[in-house]
Amino acid sequence: LIPIAIFACKKSDVDQAKVDREIIRKYIADSSLVADSTSSGLFYVIADSGVGPNPVSTSSVLVYYKGYYTNGAIFDQNPAGLPKSFLLNSVILGWTEGVPKIRKGGKIKLLVPSALGYGEQGYGGVPGNTVLIFDIELVNFL
Repeated sequence: LIPIAIFACKKSDVDQAKVDREIIRKYIADSSLVADSTSSGLFYVIADSGVGPNPVSTSSVLVYYKGYYTNGAIFDQNPAGLPKSFLLNSVILGWTEGVPKIRKGGKIKLLVPSALGYGEQGYGGVPGNTVLIFDIELVNFL
């Protein structure tokens, strides 16, 4: 029984949400940001709230955006500086939850834990269990 107990103690279950939260909090502190958060674990900084009504999770949005890691390396951004259109209910959960916090002309920084990003599996060149940061400007929405 002793070898089984030792083996069981060596097994470690990583609480990814806790790991992500600590990474985000360190980034916020290191960047001297003042961020709000949601119950899902999304952190955000509204630089400009914009004008008019807010989009909803089913809106089609036209945005300028830059996606990068906490080390500053960019993994995605607008092609050739042109705004890009997305259906909010067909992108990562961090966007679906975060973009409706601003209005037309608004700017927001989303600090997205992996569960609200690309999860354990990752996507394209983005590794799994990775915190993502997005700078987003909402140009318009329908």
